[in-house]
Amino acid sequence: MSLNPVAPLPATVPGPTPDPALRGPRLQTAFRGRVLVTGGGSGLGAAVTAAVTAAGGSVVVLDRDVSSVAEAKALQVDVADRASVEVAVREAALMLGGLDAVVTAAGIDRCGRLEDVAAAEWEKVIGVNLLGTVSVIRAALPYLTVSHGRVVTVASSLGIKAVADATAYCASKFGVIGFSRALAAETRGQVGVTTMIPAGMKTRFFDDRTEQYRPQDDSRLNDPENVAAAILFVLGQPQGSEVREMVICHEEEESWP
Repeated sequence: MSLNPVAPLPATVPGPTPDPALRGPRLQTAFRGRVLVTGGGSGLGAAVTAAVTAAGGSVVVLDRDVSSVAEAKALQVDVADRASVEVAVREAALMLGGLDAVVTAAGIDRCGRLEDVAAAEWEKVIGVNLLGTVSVIRAALPYLTVSHGRVVTVASSLGIKAVADATAYCASKFGVIGFSRALAAETRGQVGVTTMIPAGMKTRFFDDRTEQYRPQDDSRLNDPENVAAAILFVLGQPQGSEVREMVICHEEEESWP
């Protein structure tokens, strides 16, 4: 029996012509923009301020207590005071010559059953966490639209999973997520919107809580520098690419999922 000889392979096998649009990944660029950070006097806000500054960016901090802010410009303001926020954001934009990003890291909490938390204190949580976020972003939008900038709102794992004795905090953070999603749809193609959803972090956030509401195991709290690095990653996305939401937590975090 005779077999047909197998044709030898050519020395080189021509492949498909590469698409010029697919020549290598679009690498993330280093972010060196002008950023407004609320709650930048401590905790996550301070970590974001340090990360942006270290990367070569410029920051103005808005906080009720700016005594510890040394590496950035700062304005003392209560974000729950809308009129004061409007003045402060305008002043910050003048100080920086515009805005490329806003990070809303200011936040408070009041733990307890609904009937045990005074109405004024409950509403203060909504005023800072939700309405303060809205007021800052509303005031900053004209500047961000000009720069095609980004908003990074800070929600919480308790904005996607409710727990008892946290009605004010959960309401405020669920609200931040809903607001951010709607804003992303509203400003699509004009201003980037990312919702950061961090779980518990090693900050002073828990200091004024009674013992029953403090974390029992600090080893399961994330380092705020890790969350700040994630925010810097978001800010450094190439134009046209958006990280819409990001959950970030310690590997043993139990609040989510």
